[in-house]
Amino acid sequence: MSGFIAISRIPGRGAVAAGALFCSLVFSGAVAKAQEAVDVELVLAVDVSLSMSAGELEIQRRGYAEALVHKDVVNAILNGAYGKIAVTYFEWAGSFSQYVVVPWTVIASAEDARRMADRLSASVPASARRTSISGALQFAGDLFAESGFRGLRRVVDVSGDGPNNQGAPVVGARDALIEKGITVNGLPLMTSGGSGGGFDVPDLDIYYRNCVIGGPGAFMIPVNDWPQFPEAIRRKLVLELADAGTGKPPIILAQAEAYDCLIGEKMWQDRSWIWRDP
Repeated sequence: MSGFIAISRIPGRGAVAAGALFCSLVFSGAVAKAQEAVDVELVLAVDVSLSMSAGELEIQRRGYAEALVHKDVVNAILNGAYGKIAVTYFEWAGSFSQYVVVPWTVIASAEDARRMADRLSASVPASARRTSISGALQFAGDLFAESGFRGLRRVVDVSGDGPNNQGAPVVGARDALIEKGITVNGLPLMTSGGSGGGFDVPDLDIYYRNCVIGGPGAFMIPVNDWPQFPEAIRRKLVLELADAGTGKPPIILAQAEAYDCLIGEKMWQDRSWIWRDP
C-alpha cells in the first residue's frame, strides 16, 4: 500500500466528514505500520574518544562482535517471550559525534547474531574529540523514538572511559530516558592504557553508579583491564537480555552517596596543562 487512502466523493457535508475521518485515522496511527514486538530494544553506545588508542577501539568492536555470537548471549535471546531482540550499535565522542555502525536489526537466531557481528567487523572504528555521555544518551533516545519496534524492555548499554565533559549535564539526559521507562546500564572502562591523562577519574565506577546508570534494574560492570573486556560484555548482555529475575546484576543502582556529577566539566575548564582533548 502506498500510504494514500482513496475517499469517495460524498455530496455536501459528507465529504467534510470523510476528510475528517481520514485525518483521524492518520493521527491515531491506524494507517501507520504496526510496530514489531520484541523482548528488548537494545542500544549499544560505545565510546570512541581520543583517550583510547586504535588498538583499544578495535578491542571494543571485537568484544561486542564476539559477545553477540556467544552461545550464552544467543540462548538469552532465544529464551525470551518473543525469542528475538532489536539492537543497534553506535559510537560516540563529543556532543555531535555519533556514528551509527549498525542500524536497528532484529536478532532471532544464531545466524542473525553472526550477520550483525560481521557488520561490526566490516569497518575500522575512528576516534573523535571530547566526551559527551549526555549527547550519547540523547542520541539513544532519538534512536528509540524511530526504532519501529515495541520492546518489553528498552535498554541503553553505554560504555566509556571518562566522565562527561561536553554538552548538557549527564544527569538530566539520563533522567529524561528514565522518565520514558528506558534503563541505562553502564560499562565504565577503568583501564590504565588510555591516554586521557588529566581527564581520568580514579572512581569512574562510582561516577557511573551515581551519575550515568538508572531505571528499572539498572546496573554496571566495571572493566579494570582490557583482557577482561570480552567477558564483561558477555556477562552484561546476558543480564540485559535474560528474563527479569534470572540473574542478579553485580552492581545495582544506589544513589545514596554524594558525588559531583559535573566533575568532568570542571576538569575540562581547568585544562590549561592538558595538551590533548579526550
